[in-house]
Amino acid sequence: MRFRSVVVGDDQSTVALIGDDLFAVVDRGRAVDESLRSGVLRELTSSWRPDLTTCQIVRGEEIVRTAPLVRAPEKLWGIGLNYREHAGDLGEDPPTEPASFLKGRHTLIGADDAIILPTGDTGTTAEAELGLVIGSTAYEVDRAEAYRFIAGVCLVLDQTAEAILRRNPRFLTRAKNYPTFLSIGPDLITLDEALAPFNGDLGQIVVETRLNGRLARANKIANMMFPPDYLVAFHSQVMPLYPGDVISTGTPGAAALQPGDVAECRIPRLGELRNAVIAADDPIARNQLGELLA
Repeated sequence: MRFRSVVVGDDQSTVALIGDDLFAVVDRGRAVDESLRSGVLRELTSSWRPDLTTCQIVRGEEIVRTAPLVRAPEKLWGIGLNYREHAGDLGEDPPTEPASFLKGRHTLIGADDAIILPTGDTGTTAEAELGLVIGSTAYEVDRAEAYRFIAGVCLVLDQTAEAILRRNPRFLTRAKNYPTFLSIGPDLITLDEALAPFNGDLGQIVVETRLNGRLARANKIANMMFPPDYLVAFHSQVMPLYPGDVISTGTPGAAALQPGDVAECRIPRLGELRNAVIAADDPIARNQLGELLA
């Protein structure tokens, strides 16, 4: 099953995809992360399926916009250099433990928003990643049980101001935290649906970074140094993971951005996430930042 945060009328709500361009409103007034924390979506993402015919049904044309999948998560974890090949791109040695960092929720955008390039020469890049959305509180969990705490997966575009990062790797937090530097969505795909095309093996998923429709980099989840279950267990030893938190698991490689580009995360058989790229002085940027920072 797939869930999405959308704006219908004046409300941002969680909807379930039930057919071609057909959606059921399963939690009005809440984004997906808020639905997870309230417990509404937690039940819907289990093997039990509700009678969606009791929900309001809307067509795609009635949706004003696709919002960021999560709106107010406790934590947004990113993982750096999780593919050995990507570490080589940056001239870095592969880490011996997850190279994790946190991003603020001011970075969040959805599929209908633009990536805004910061003023100045920041050398911004986009990185396609697989995201893990936490479904129930996880603290000090074992790797063997880690998947029980994942509500599903999503597509991610994680942006980096590479010029800042290259000056000093300790500037990672600054380089990762400009507004619009984290696109998540459009769907939360429950684990059962995500695993079905791959015979239950998450490692067979291929993540592709694309720019203007052309493939920039790709790699399999199986080639991660720290796979998804390890990342959940590892970070739960440090601090609790709450429903709606997201772990972005690392990228096979980045694409340099310019105004007018379209950045894309594509995961074959799961979906695509695309965002237009605009300059900071674009009128659309001013309007979008006003809404984002309100």
